[in-house]
Amino acid sequence: MTILAGIMDSLDTELILTSLKWTVIIALLVVGFLGTFLPILPGTTLIYLGALLHYFLMGMESSGLAWQGLVFMGVLYVLSLILDWVSGALGAKWFGSSKWGIIGAIVGGIVGIFFSLPGLIIGPIVGVFLFEVLFAKKEVKEASNSTIGTVVGGIAGIIVRVVLAFGMIAWFIGDVFFIN
Repeated sequence: MTILAGIMDSLDTELILTSLKWTVIIALLVVGFLGTFLPILPGTTLIYLGALLHYFLMGMESSGLAWQGLVFMGVLYVLSLILDWVSGALGAKWFGSSKWGIIGAIVGGIVGIFFSLPGLIIGPIVGVFLFEVLFAKKEVKEASNSTIGTVVGGIAGIIVRVVLAFGMIAWFIGDVFFIN
């Protein structure tokens, strides 16, 4: 029993806690980046959560992350959220969708949330097509073009979201390790 007590006394609990904090923060940043192109993970949300945890767990002043950097990362985070909601609709509009198609993309995205990953992908596509055919009274070929626009807009949204996530991580690393 005294051997175990001696081992426990020799462990530096501060070092263990700091290592644990860094492990959680790095895991959130890495998994968050993967989540920007894997729709099942909330990518930029995890990245921003990692930055917030770093800022508060490591101590605001001693974290190396300035509050301005946290605000900048928050702006990039909000942009990524807005992009998630409008990228499919903007793509549909670019490919000639009517206002009904745009509304269909948004409604399909909202309904898709309740059906997990397949719903998030298929919801806006089905929404555009159905709203174009049923409400805008377009032929199937024209409605299909709008649907293709939704897919193209979604892919473009993923690419921009990856760039925003990379910017968030780059800002975090630069601010923590090089600027402050």
